[in-house]
Amino acid sequence: MGFRILGTGSALPERAVSNDELSAFLDTSDAWIRPRTGIASRRLCTTETLDDLARDASFAALEVAGVSPEELDLIVCSTTSADHLMPAQACVIAQSLGTTCPAFDVSAACAGFVFALDVADGWFARGRARRVLVVAAEKMSRLMDWSDRSTCVLFGDGAAAAVLADGESNPLALRLATEPCAEALHVPGLAGTSPFDQTERRSSTLRMEGRHIFKFGVATICSSVADLCEDAGVSIDQVDRFIFHQANERIIAAAVSRLGIGDERVAHTLAQTGNVSSACIPLALDRLARAGELHAGDLVALVGFGAGLDTGACLMRWG
Repeated sequence: MGFRILGTGSALPERAVSNDELSAFLDTSDAWIRPRTGIASRRLCTTETLDDLARDASFAALEVAGVSPEELDLIVCSTTSADHLMPAQACVIAQSLGTTCPAFDVSAACAGFVFALDVADGWFARGRARRVLVVAAEKMSRLMDWSDRSTCVLFGDGAAAAVLADGESNPLALRLATEPCAEALHVPGLAGTSPFDQTERRSSTLRMEGRHIFKFGVATICSSVADLCEDAGVSIDQVDRFIFHQANERIIAAAVSRLGIGDERVAHTLAQTGNVSSACIPLALDRLARAGELHAGDLVALVGFGAGLDTGACLMRWG
Protein backbone atom coordinates (compact mmCIF):
# COMPACT_ATOMS: atom_id res chain seq x y z
CA MET A 1 0.00 0.00 0.00
CA GLY A 2 1.22 3.50 -0.78
CA PHE A 3 -0.19 6.80 -1.94
CA ARG A 4 -0.49 9.19 -4.83
CA ILE A 5 -1.24 12.90 -4.83
CA LEU A 6 -4.66 13.66 -6.31
CA GLY A 7 -4.49 17.44 -6.05
CA THR A 8 -2.67 20.39 -4.53
CA GLY A 9 -3.63 23.89 -3.48
CA SER A 10 -2.08 26.94 -1.84
CA ALA A 11 -2.98 30.32 -0.39
CA LEU A 12 -0.85 33.38 0.32
CA PRO A 13 -1.67 36.68 2.03
CA GLU A 14 -2.60 39.57 -0.24
CA ARG A 15 0.10 41.89 1.09
CA ALA A 16 3.48 41.68 -0.64
CA VAL A 17 6.27 43.44 1.25
CA SER A 18 9.35 44.40 -0.73
CA ASN A 19 12.90 44.65 0.56
CA ASP A 20 12.77 48.42 0.12
CA GLU A 21 9.71 48.62 2.40
CA LEU A 22 11.64 46.88 5.16
CA SER A 23 14.39 49.48 4.89
CA ALA A 24 11.89 52.06 6.19
CA PHE A 25 12.31 50.68 9.72
CA LEU A 26 15.34 48.36 9.49
CA ASP A 27 19.00 49.01 8.79
CA THR A 28 18.82 47.06 5.54
CA SER A 29 18.12 47.43 1.84
CA ASP A 30 17.36 45.46 -1.30
CA ALA A 31 21.06 45.64 -2.13
CA TRP A 32 21.84 43.93 1.22
CA ILE A 33 19.04 41.32 1.23
CA ARG A 34 18.78 40.09 -2.34
CA PRO A 35 22.41 39.06 -2.97
CA ARG A 36 22.56 37.26 0.40
CA THR A 37 19.23 35.44 0.18
CA GLY A 38 17.66 35.65 -3.27
CA ILE A 39 14.55 37.21 -1.72
CA ALA A 40 12.95 40.26 -3.36
CA SER A 41 9.66 40.30 -1.43
CA ARG A 42 7.55 38.17 0.85
CA ARG A 43 3.82 37.78 1.58
CA LEU A 44 2.79 38.81 5.09
CA CYS A 45 -0.57 38.51 6.82
CA THR A 46 -2.43 41.72 7.55
CA THR A 47 -6.13 40.95 7.87
CA GLU A 48 -5.83 37.23 7.08
CA THR A 49 -5.52 34.61 9.80
CA LEU A 50 -3.63 31.37 9.39
CA ASP A 51 -7.00 29.67 9.73
CA ASP A 52 -8.08 31.54 6.59
CA LEU A 53 -5.01 30.54 4.58
CA ALA A 54 -5.12 26.90 5.67
CA ARG A 55 -8.82 26.67 4.81
CA ASP A 56 -8.37 28.25 1.37
CA ALA A 57 -5.40 26.03 0.52
CA SER A 58 -7.34 22.96 1.63
CA PHE A 59 -10.41 23.77 -0.43
CA ALA A 60 -8.20 24.46 -3.48
CA ALA A 61 -6.52 21.06 -3.14
CA LEU A 62 -9.83 19.27 -2.62
CA GLU A 63 -11.28 20.91 -5.72
CA VAL A 64 -8.38 19.77 -7.92
CA ALA A 65 -8.54 16.29 -6.40
CA GLY A 66 -12.28 16.01 -6.91
CA VAL A 67 -12.65 14.91 -3.30
CA SER A 68 -15.29 16.22 -0.90
CA PRO A 69 -14.42 16.96 2.75
CA GLU A 70 -16.76 14.15 3.82
CA GLU A 71 -14.54 11.64 1.98
CA LEU A 72 -11.46 12.51 4.07
CA ASP A 73 -10.30 9.92 6.59
CA LEU A 74 -7.54 12.03 8.14
CA ILE A 75 -6.23 15.60 8.24
CA VAL A 76 -2.59 16.18 9.19
CA CYS A 77 -1.33 19.74 9.50
CA SER A 78 2.34 20.68 9.65
CA THR A 79 2.90 23.93 11.50
CA THR A 80 5.15 25.63 14.04
CA SER A 81 3.29 28.94 14.01
CA ALA A 82 -0.37 28.04 14.36
CA ASP A 83 -3.15 30.43 15.27
CA HIS A 84 -3.81 28.22 18.31
CA LEU A 85 -1.72 26.43 20.91
CA MET A 86 -4.83 24.34 21.33
CA PRO A 87 -6.72 22.91 19.63
CA ALA A 88 -4.46 21.69 16.85
CA GLN A 89 -4.52 23.76 13.67
CA ALA A 90 -5.76 20.62 11.92
CA CYS A 91 -8.90 20.61 14.11
CA VAL A 92 -9.70 24.16 13.01
CA ILE A 93 -9.20 23.11 9.39
CA ALA A 94 -11.57 20.18 9.90
CA GLN A 95 -14.17 22.53 11.37
CA SER A 96 -13.85 24.94 8.44
CA LEU A 97 -14.25 22.05 6.00
CA GLY A 98 -17.22 20.65 7.89
CA THR A 99 -15.76 17.19 8.37
CA THR A 100 -15.32 15.03 11.46
CA CYS A 101 -12.37 12.80 10.53
CA PRO A 102 -9.37 12.60 12.91
CA ALA A 103 -7.22 15.71 12.74
CA PHE A 104 -3.91 16.56 14.40
CA ASP A 105 -0.71 18.53 13.89
CA VAL A 106 2.91 17.53 13.42
CA SER A 107 5.79 19.82 14.36
CA ALA A 108 8.99 19.23 12.42
CA ALA A 109 9.74 22.83 11.38
CA CYS A 110 10.65 23.25 7.72
CA ALA A 111 10.75 19.47 7.17
CA GLY A 112 7.17 19.16 8.45
CA PHE A 113 5.42 18.49 5.14
CA VAL A 114 7.52 15.39 4.47
CA PHE A 115 7.03 14.21 8.06
CA ALA A 116 3.28 14.61 7.52
CA LEU A 117 3.50 12.60 4.28
CA ASP A 118 5.14 9.82 6.27
CA VAL A 119 2.31 9.92 8.83
CA ALA A 120 -0.23 9.65 6.02
CA ASP A 121 1.70 6.78 4.46
CA GLY A 122 1.49 4.91 7.75
CA TRP A 123 -2.30 5.32 7.86
CA PHE A 124 -2.55 4.00 4.30
CA ALA A 125 -0.24 1.08 5.12
CA ARG A 126 -2.43 0.06 8.07
CA GLY A 127 -5.57 0.33 5.99
CA ARG A 128 -6.96 3.11 8.19
CA ALA A 129 -7.40 5.71 5.45
CA ARG A 130 -8.20 6.02 1.75
CA ARG A 131 -8.14 9.83 1.48
CA VAL A 132 -5.86 12.09 3.53
CA LEU A 133 -5.48 15.86 3.50
CA VAL A 134 -1.98 17.06 4.33
CA VAL A 135 -1.72 20.79 5.02
CA ALA A 136 1.33 22.91 5.79
CA ALA A 137 0.44 26.30 7.23
CA GLU A 138 2.81 28.89 8.64
CA LYS A 139 2.48 32.45 9.90
CA MET A 140 6.17 33.05 10.44
CA SER A 141 5.69 36.81 10.78
CA ARG A 142 4.34 36.27 14.31
CA LEU A 143 7.60 34.61 15.38
CA MET A 144 9.93 37.34 14.16
CA ASP A 145 11.84 39.95 16.10
CA TRP A 146 11.18 42.78 13.66
CA SER A 147 14.25 44.67 14.84
CA ASP A 148 16.56 41.77 13.85
CA ARG A 149 17.45 42.16 10.17
CA SER A 150 19.34 38.86 10.11
CA THR A 151 16.09 36.88 10.48
CA CYS A 152 12.92 38.92 9.87
CA VAL A 153 13.80 39.64 6.23
CA LEU A 154 13.94 35.91 5.48
CA PHE A 155 10.45 34.68 6.27
CA GLY A 156 6.90 34.92 4.94
CA ASP A 157 3.41 33.57 5.60
CA GLY A 158 1.36 31.08 3.62
CA ALA A 159 -0.29 27.68 3.40
CA ALA A 160 -0.32 24.80 0.94
CA ALA A 161 -2.08 21.45 0.88
CA ALA A 162 -2.17 18.11 -0.88
CA VAL A 163 -4.91 15.47 -1.08
CA LEU A 164 -3.52 11.94 -1.00
CA ALA A 165 -5.19 8.70 -2.05
CA ASP A 166 -4.18 5.15 -1.24
CA GLY A 167 -3.26 2.43 -3.66
CA GLU A 168 -0.04 3.42 -5.39
CA SER A 169 3.60 2.58 -4.88
CA ASN A 170 4.68 5.99 -3.55
CA PRO A 171 6.83 6.87 -1.81
CA LEU A 172 9.63 5.24 -3.78
CA ALA A 173 11.90 6.27 -0.93
CA LEU A 174 11.41 8.31 2.21
CA ARG A 175 13.84 9.17 4.95
CA LEU A 176 13.35 11.16 8.15
CA ALA A 177 16.26 12.18 10.33
CA THR A 178 17.13 14.37 13.28
CA GLU A 179 20.58 15.73 14.06
CA PRO A 180 19.69 17.00 17.52
CA CYS A 181 20.55 20.66 18.01
CA ALA A 182 17.99 22.83 19.77
CA GLU A 183 20.01 26.03 19.64
CA ALA A 184 20.71 26.49 15.93
CA LEU A 185 17.18 27.64 15.16
CA HIS A 186 14.67 28.03 17.94
CA VAL A 187 11.67 29.93 19.27
CA PRO A 188 11.08 29.76 23.04
CA GLY A 189 7.61 28.79 24.18
CA LEU A 190 5.17 31.11 25.90
CA ALA A 191 6.56 32.46 29.15
CA GLY A 192 3.18 32.40 30.88
CA THR A 193 2.31 34.24 34.09
CA SER A 194 2.74 31.54 36.74
CA PRO A 195 3.77 33.17 40.06
CA PHE A 196 5.65 29.92 40.89
CA ASP A 197 7.80 29.79 37.74
CA GLN A 198 11.38 30.90 38.52
CA THR A 199 12.91 30.02 35.13
CA GLU A 200 14.10 32.63 32.66
CA ARG A 201 11.24 34.19 30.70
CA ARG A 202 12.37 34.74 27.15
CA SER A 203 10.57 36.37 24.30
CA SER A 204 8.92 33.93 21.87
CA THR A 205 10.83 35.21 18.86
CA LEU A 206 13.05 33.31 16.47
CA ARG A 207 16.80 33.09 16.87
CA MET A 208 19.02 31.43 14.28
CA GLU A 209 22.67 30.57 13.84
CA GLY A 210 22.76 31.37 10.15
CA ARG A 211 26.15 29.86 9.33
CA HIS A 212 25.27 26.58 11.05
CA ILE A 213 21.97 26.34 9.16
CA PHE A 214 23.67 27.16 5.87
CA LYS A 215 26.21 24.33 6.21
CA PHE A 216 23.55 21.92 7.46
CA GLY A 217 21.23 22.81 4.60
CA VAL A 218 23.75 22.27 1.83
CA ALA A 219 25.04 19.02 3.33
CA THR A 220 21.61 17.57 4.05
CA ILE A 221 20.23 18.33 0.57
CA CYS A 222 23.17 16.56 -1.05
CA SER A 223 23.18 13.54 1.25
CA SER A 224 19.39 13.20 1.14
CA VAL A 225 19.25 13.18 -2.66
CA ALA A 226 21.99 10.54 -2.78
CA ASP A 227 20.20 8.41 -0.16
CA LEU A 228 16.82 8.64 -1.91
CA CYS A 229 18.31 7.60 -5.25
CA GLU A 230 20.18 4.71 -3.67
CA ASP A 231 17.07 3.50 -1.82
CA ALA A 232 14.92 3.68 -4.97
CA GLY A 233 17.57 2.25 -7.30
CA VAL A 234 17.61 5.24 -9.63
CA SER A 235 20.31 7.68 -10.66
CA ILE A 236 20.22 11.41 -9.96
CA ASP A 237 19.97 11.97 -13.72
CA GLN A 238 16.65 10.08 -13.72
CA VAL A 239 15.02 12.52 -11.27
CA ASP A 240 12.91 15.02 -13.22
CA ARG A 241 12.22 17.60 -10.51
CA PHE A 242 13.91 18.63 -7.29
CA ILE A 243 11.95 20.58 -4.69
CA PHE A 244 14.24 21.69 -1.89
CA HIS A 245 13.28 23.72 1.15
CA GLN A 246 13.29 27.39 0.16
CA ALA A 247 15.49 28.87 2.89
CA ASN A 248 18.12 30.73 0.90
CA GLU A 249 19.01 30.70 -2.79
CA ARG A 250 22.70 30.45 -1.89
CA ILE A 251 22.01 27.19 -0.06
CA ILE A 252 20.13 25.82 -3.06
CA ALA A 253 22.81 27.00 -5.49
CA ALA A 254 25.62 25.41 -3.47
CA ALA A 255 23.73 22.10 -3.25
CA VAL A 256 22.81 22.13 -6.95
CA SER A 257 26.46 22.74 -7.85
CA ARG A 258 27.67 19.85 -5.67
CA LEU A 259 25.02 17.52 -7.05
CA GLY A 260 25.85 18.51 -10.61
CA ILE A 261 22.22 18.86 -11.65
CA GLY A 262 20.77 21.37 -14.07
CA ASP A 263 19.05 24.29 -12.40
CA GLU A 264 16.10 23.95 -14.79
CA ARG A 265 15.09 20.84 -12.82
CA VAL A 266 15.08 22.72 -9.49
CA ALA A 267 12.04 24.58 -8.10
CA HIS A 268 12.46 28.19 -7.03
CA THR A 269 9.75 30.14 -5.18
CA LEU A 270 11.83 32.03 -2.65
CA ALA A 271 12.19 35.34 -4.51
CA GLN A 272 8.53 36.34 -4.13
CA THR A 273 7.49 34.41 -0.99
CA GLY A 274 10.45 34.26 1.37
CA ASN A 275 10.91 31.23 3.60
CA VAL A 276 7.45 29.88 4.50
CA SER A 277 8.88 27.06 6.62
CA SER A 278 7.02 23.77 6.11
CA ALA A 279 4.72 25.33 3.50
CA CYS A 280 7.63 25.89 1.09
CA ILE A 281 7.66 22.40 -0.43
CA PRO A 282 3.90 21.95 -1.03
CA LEU A 283 3.71 25.53 -2.29
CA ALA A 284 6.39 24.81 -4.88
CA LEU A 285 4.68 21.52 -5.71
CA ASP A 286 1.38 23.31 -6.26
CA ARG A 287 2.94 25.97 -8.47
CA LEU A 288 4.66 23.38 -10.66
CA ALA A 289 1.46 21.34 -10.94
CA ARG A 290 -0.71 24.34 -11.85
CA ALA A 291 1.86 25.53 -14.38
CA GLY A 292 1.68 22.15 -16.11
CA GLU A 293 5.33 21.48 -15.36
CA LEU A 294 4.73 18.13 -13.68
CA HIS A 295 3.87 15.19 -15.92
CA ALA A 296 2.54 11.73 -15.17
CA GLY A 297 5.45 9.47 -14.38
CA ASP A 298 7.88 12.24 -13.41
CA LEU A 299 10.22 11.43 -10.57
CA VAL A 300 10.08 14.21 -7.97
CA ALA A 301 12.51 14.55 -5.06
CA LEU A 302 11.51 16.57 -2.00
CA VAL A 303 14.02 17.61 0.67
CA GLY A 304 13.01 19.68 3.69
CA PHE A 305 15.34 20.68 6.52
CA GLY A 306 15.23 23.01 9.48
CA ALA A 307 14.96 23.45 13.24
CA GLY A 308 15.61 20.40 15.27
CA LEU A 309 17.67 19.82 13.19
CA ASP A 310 15.12 17.79 11.28
CA THR A 311 15.35 16.48 7.74
CA GLY A 312 12.54 14.96 5.68
CA ALA A 313 13.25 13.62 2.20
CA CYS A 314 10.93 11.82 -0.20
CA LEU A 315 11.17 10.50 -3.75
CA MET A 316 7.86 9.91 -5.48
CA ARG A 317 6.42 9.35 -8.92
CA TRP A 318 3.96 12.04 -9.97
CA GLY A 319 0.52 11.25 -11.28
